[in-house]
Amino acid sequence: MSAAEGPLVVGVDTSTQSTKALVVDVATGRVVASGQAPHTVTSGAGRESDPRQWWDALCEALRQCGQAAHEAAAVSIGGQQHGLVTLDERGEPVRPALLWNDVRSAPQARRLTEELGGAKFWAEHTGSVPAASFTVTKWAWLAEHEPDAVRATKAVRLPHDYLTGRLTGQGTTDRGDASGTGWWASGTESYDEEILAHVGLDPALLPRVVRPKEVAGTVRAHPDLPFSKGTLVACGTGDNAAAALGLGVRPGTPVMSLGTSGTVYAVSRRRPTDPTGIVAGFADARGDWLPLACTLNCTLAVDRVATLLGLDREAVEPGHGITLLPFLDGERTPNLPHASGLLHGLRHDTTGGQLLQAAYDGAVHSLLGALDRVVGKDDEKGQKGQNDKDADPSAPLLLIGGGSRGTAWQQTVRRLSGRAVQVPEARELVALGAAAQAAGLLTGEDPAAVARRWDTAAGPVLEPVERDEETLARIAGVLSDAAPLLERGTDTD
Repeated sequence: MSAAEGPLVVGVDTSTQSTKALVVDVATGRVVASGQAPHTVTSGAGRESDPRQWWDALCEALRQCGQAAHEAAAVSIGGQQHGLVTLDERGEPVRPALLWNDVRSAPQARRLTEELGGAKFWAEHTGSVPAASFTVTKWAWLAEHEPDAVRATKAVRLPHDYLTGRLTGQGTTDRGDASGTGWWASGTESYDEEILAHVGLDPALLPRVVRPKEVAGTVRAHPDLPFSKGTLVACGTGDNAAAALGLGVRPGTPVMSLGTSGTVYAVSRRRPTDPTGIVAGFADARGDWLPLACTLNCTLAVDRVATLLGLDREAVEPGHGITLLPFLDGERTPNLPHASGLLHGLRHDTTGGQLLQAAYDGAVHSLLGALDRVVGKDDEKGQKGQNDKDADPSAPLLLIGGGSRGTAWQQTVRRLSGRAVQVPEARELVALGAAAQAAGLLTGEDPAAVARRWDTAAGPVLEPVERDEETLARIAGVLSDAAPLLERGTDTD
């Protein structure tokens, strides 16, 4: 391995399933070392993880990076959003963290929306209408179902906050991740006292919000860490904001991320406030905004269908008249937390490959409907999206995440969107975005400009094909007709 041309930084992605660490050369963006270690997620009534596993995975991933991690001058943590981490007076977890895809708090989301002025109040105050993914609903669920855990809680953190805090010994977060809690006011960029009082959360339990380009702290001496004592620690951010940094995206460029969940977003110069709740009005990690819509069921759901059929995930076949809504874990966009999967149009001659293609179609249909709202296209009710002033309709759709490498995903997105699609060659964009943030501490640059200098968005552009309006209309029709069944789902609350 050749010597680095500039100082080294570490970018971390602590995601739902694993923690990944990259050591990156600030001068060139070259990844000089990497490591990865898994987490365990429960699969029972909810989705939970022990935060101590995240720390162990971070230490193991850094160990795999070897001497390069020891030479790093700065580090930043990007992490899964929304997760509720409750700590006791010793800084130890009171209970396993409630993860973003734990939808048990759907009843609390509905009640909070109703009790505090409705959707318009929430959109104006926080930029978003509460959904079961949001941290505020998880705190309300915990208060209702586990009051002893709430009484034992002396600090409330998000997943990336937990790891940053163990690095520095301080309680910090950033505006990007704070904006996904439901208790951070996007208009004033501060914690919302009215919401906190309503859910019974003492603001003293929350971390300090570190501004972009501000140093969150320095690494404490720790026997399990390769860092030198005093290594700079950036504020970190949520995974989507980190990926946006990693791409160096400019305002208006649409991004679709195909991971366990699916997300669509675009950086905006204006604060989003969508009372429909479809678009979450997140902040980004730079000082701008990141209107975003998320679906719970993306690659994991399609892979599950492939497994049930005994097929490789690429073994799709064209078919007509089959609709599969892969809402295997409920859904967030559309907001159907208790829904289950739905199959329509099955016939004697339907093949397994056609069923699998229908699962891809159903997942991409949800994402494209969300994207229309993010980039400003009017919906069927004439409601405007959140980013219309910045959107560039001619810009290729940036396709990222694990699914972006799959031919079936690429072709389905092209066929149903009718847009050109660009697939960046750079991998691990969340960790790269965290690395760019850490690099900005050393150079004084805008982290997005660092990523553009590293040319992280470079990759092949797939030309547009004719949009498959027939399939889009069929799926929309089935979704509309089945709405009462999907809304009822398996809700027993």
